[in-house]
Amino acid sequence: MKTTHHDNNNDDNVYDLFSGQLLSSHSENQVIRLAPELDGLEMLYSNNANPGKLFAMRILCWGLCKGGEVVGLIPWMNQLIPCTKIEDPLEGQFEGFYDPGIDEVFFEAPIHKIVELETAAEYYEYESEDPNAVVQEIPDTIGTHAVFNTNEPHSLMLTEIISWQLHNDGTIHGMVVDDKKCTQTPVLPGDDCLYSAEKQSDFRYYFQHHIANKIKAQDPEALAAIALLVEQPPTQ
Repeated sequence: MKTTHHDNNNDDNVYDLFSGQLLSSHSENQVIRLAPELDGLEMLYSNNANPGKLFAMRILCWGLCKGGEVVGLIPWMNQLIPCTKIEDPLEGQFEGFYDPGIDEVFFEAPIHKIVELETAAEYYEYESEDPNAVVQEIPDTIGTHAVFNTNEPHSLMLTEIISWQLHNDGTIHGMVVDDKKCTQTPVLPGDDCLYSAEKQSDFRYYFQHHIANKIKAQDPEALAAIALLVEQPPTQ
């Protein structure tokens, strides 16, 4: 049998086993820098349960991808993802961005955030071979909460997200407080008592503050929705 060897490795022809996407596209979409959204810009989305109606959700931050694209990022279900990747007709589908200050809808990242991210990335030029190295950590400015399973049946625990860590491999982790390690307040981004919510086996979902506050206030509709989540397996 004659074997042909290929000396030139080309990632353009290699696909991810689980997503079916080209590995090269994964690299291009890898987030390398974050810029917090501080002016209240929102994402608009729709779903099949409410035809003809749009919902708004505050954007957490903007991310610069390795390929040069700038994307809006929000906590959605169990991860921080680009707004434009939300395309599930049942859970939600991206419809655009919204500036409530001037009542304007737009569809691309604002130019001032693009300039901010590109300038910062050029200035810092972070390089490391460690995929888990922390490239950047920004505070949570939209009141995100993490939801965890507890040892009690049909019960969940809400915990405030303090910050978001961007790692060298492009993953972004919501950070919560370990009360046993907390020695000073207020807890700030980078404190030693913080740990990644998503790395915990009992982590379930992220909620923004208005939903978290409804749950804390024992709102019947919010509690009913939470009851359904308790019964469902975690989203992968």
